[in-house]
Amino acid sequence: MKILAGLGNPGKEYEHTRHNMGFDVIDILAKRWNVSAWKETMKAETAAVVVNGEKVLLVKPLTYMNNSGEAVGAIANYYKVGLDDIYIICDDLDLPPGKVRIRKKGSAGGHNGIKSLIAHLGSEGFTRFRIGVGHPQDGHTVIEHVLGRPYGDDIAKIEEAKIKTADSIETALESGVDRAMNLFNPKRKA
Repeated sequence: MKILAGLGNPGKEYEHTRHNMGFDVIDILAKRWNVSAWKETMKAETAAVVVNGEKVLLVKPLTYMNNSGEAVGAIANYYKVGLDDIYIICDDLDLPPGKVRIRKKGSAGGHNGIKSLIAHLGSEGFTRFRIGVGHPQDGHTVIEHVLGRPYGDDIAKIEEAKIKTADSIETALESGVDRAMNLFNPKRKA
């Protein structure tokens, strides 16, 4: 079984903000896979689906971004899902808008949702699908930036990145995370 957890904040006022990239990608996958039977359990919205013969649990924590680990940790513990089978989808300030990067493990890098996950899962060893939202411009604070919606050229870049991220997750489910990293991570310049 795999857990696909998209990070974000519940509520209409947060829909499609930079911090809700994870929720948006989960919604794209749910639509592709014709998932409509959502339920609220363990402080999250969840839906189960079978992909390539394996059960996949889609998770949108309702604990707000900074406490995402509460829900994901409880669900992983309940279903006895190992770290290798937990995929997290989130925004990333350190990537330019629209860039996608997949990592198998790593520090929180200042991301409070990831900090919470590390605390509740007891490890940094879970896969992250990160979508770049860039650093704040025009004098905005980090909080204003991540809780705001993309604008201008960033809209198209970020919408494309959400689709690319959904594609990369499908590749990871079918062929493994290493294959997804090879295909979707930005190539390093020589």
